[in-house]
Amino acid sequence: MTEAKRTTFADRLFNFSPGPAVLPVEVIERIQAELPTLPGVGSSILEISHRSPAFDRILEETVAELRGLLGVGNDHEILFLQGGASLQFSMIPMNLLRGTGRSADFLLTGTWGATAIKEARKEGAVHVAWDGAATRYDRLPAVADVRLSDAPAYVYMTSNETIQGVQWQTDPDFGPAPLVCDASSDFLSRPVAIDRYGLFYACAQKNAGIAGVTVVVIRRDLLERCPDGLPTMLDYRTHATNGSRANTPPVFAIYVLGLVCNWVRERMGGLPGMARHNAAKAKLLYDVLDASDGFYAGHARADCRSTMNVTFRLPGEELEKEFVAGAARRGLVDLKGHRSVGGIRASIYNAMPMAGVEALRDYMIEFQSARQATAAAGRS
Repeated sequence: MTEAKRTTFADRLFNFSPGPAVLPVEVIERIQAELPTLPGVGSSILEISHRSPAFDRILEETVAELRGLLGVGNDHEILFLQGGASLQFSMIPMNLLRGTGRSADFLLTGTWGATAIKEARKEGAVHVAWDGAATRYDRLPAVADVRLSDAPAYVYMTSNETIQGVQWQTDPDFGPAPLVCDASSDFLSRPVAIDRYGLFYACAQKNAGIAGVTVVVIRRDLLERCPDGLPTMLDYRTHATNGSRANTPPVFAIYVLGLVCNWVRERMGGLPGMARHNAAKAKLLYDVLDASDGFYAGHARADCRSTMNVTFRLPGEELEKEFVAGAARRGLVDLKGHRSVGGIRASIYNAMPMAGVEALRDYMIEFQSARQATAAAGRS
């Protein structure tokens, strides 16, 4: 076996990837320290049984951390599933729409909402209560603009669209229908009025850990609506009844999720502190966009901007390629926008340090100044 090259934390770049995304260094250091042997266990987290007392404690502590951070009461179950958000696109209509004779109402605010609609249509009727396609998903609706169907089975929203960079700034209220939210890209980034949601879910690999675990917070009364005859592992009741251990759960991913939750609570001041930190980071970049006289053109309308994914264009694709290449030379990586829309996307999730955002801000200012000086010289 080839000997691995020795690296250190000093070798880390500033990773602006939309996911899997940057992890807190403190969490990585703890994983590194505990990986050979969990304290008091005698085995690695990679080796322990999902039914061992050691994992019992990890599971219980992670659930407790999430309940505390999100304010989850006894009316909701917390489930740890697999398959990411993509599987939830199917599981939600299977469990909450199939056989109801009603529609699933969607607030279509970007790419991921549109993807979820395709799966929901396989299970029942879909009603688009608001669609932002006409303005290329650069905004979110006012509550008054939403046109719900009569007695929908549920109302579905995406709290933050990673590709377009729009984010709900408050938790909406659309009346008695259960509100279902894909919070995959702003999970644990700010306080949430969890009682407004019938089902609130997120894959972990953007703000809360690594790929492999999806957190589903579901109101207990909705479990009673799940129809009989579903495939066993696609029935929420299976996972609720078995404490997320109907089969072998993603042990390592749940362990990392618990460490990240602990980091948010102890080091970042919980979700209120996390929200302040994220808002300050985002402001650094949006201030550059607003002061650039159009050199950097933000995609999202100012009142709908995401604190997680800052999306913008430059005056031409060649200039964007040059921008991305120059950033990489400075250790600022994974800034290329999604292939469906192009441009630039800076994903500044929970664990992105302020120093990384400051470095990107400085580079943006210098890049604009240099390109405009070159253009001016060419005209003289």
